[in-house]
Amino acid sequence: MNGAFRRWQIGAVRVSQVVESRGASPPSFFFPGTTPEQVQHHAWLRPLFAHADGRLFASIHCFVVESQGRRIVVDTCVGNDKPRREPFWHLQQRSFLADLAAAGFTPETIDTVLCTHMHVDHVGWNTRLEGGRWVPTFPHARYLFGCGEYAHWQASTDAEDRAIQTDSVQPIVDAGLADWVVPDHAITDEVGLMPTPGHTPGHVSVRIASQGQHAVITGDLMHHPVQCCEPDWAAAYDVDPAQARQTRREFLRRHADRPVLVLGTHFPQPSAGWVVSAGEVWRLTVEPPEAPC
Repeated sequence: MNGAFRRWQIGAVRVSQVVESRGASPPSFFFPGTTPEQVQHHAWLRPLFAHADGRLFASIHCFVVESQGRRIVVDTCVGNDKPRREPFWHLQQRSFLADLAAAGFTPETIDTVLCTHMHVDHVGWNTRLEGGRWVPTFPHARYLFGCGEYAHWQASTDAEDRAIQTDSVQPIVDAGLADWVVPDHAITDEVGLMPTPGHTPGHVSVRIASQGQHAVITGDLMHHPVQCCEPDWAAAYDVDPAQARQTRREFLRRHADRPVLVLGTHFPQPSAGWVVSAGEVWRLTVEPPEAPC
């Protein structure tokens, strides 16, 4: 593995992570109203998930899931050449496609793209700029979109939301590459969706079950492992914070102390772990649970 990608095996399913960018930010960037001191209180976050000064490490990456002959890209990051409100995402020029190819996945070999939701950092590489036009990055793929999620963002009048739809979603629809799916859609016998609303109305996560092994790709139901022990911390872009908190707590209860690998869509490296109980809340451990006797 190099610095740009990592791999996990879940039964017969292989999951590869390809990183677009990574960094560290004050906790208030992710969770308004929080302080570095609150992060420092949770010593288990250091050194993997948080800096000693209370900044949170984070990553923007995609996961490529290989199952039963399918190559499924889950979330497509921010993308290049796109005018964005956030300065560090504005008109990016990153090596994501070269890194994806180095991991063994040229765009032409991808047959499915799944966007857990339609925020800016999850749809960006749906398209790329070619001859002054936004064209599908993965020309042979079917792009799986939730009807409710699409309808929600189509109704937005915010200029940034409209720009994201215009350059990263609508060109896929216009090219006839979009498939409209329900929140529990099965992609293969091993890989399917699970509804996790709150961050956005149609938000989904991805469940993987193969040969008795299990994993979940979170999407943005959690942005950072700190939300295991602070599940009520609302992310800055949660559309329905109350629903997001409920979804997060239900997810943590359901997966705690079980051999289910949790792959965080924004978790810093190693970007995966297992949820374990910690009193009335939880934490994330990178140590696999012991096999049952």
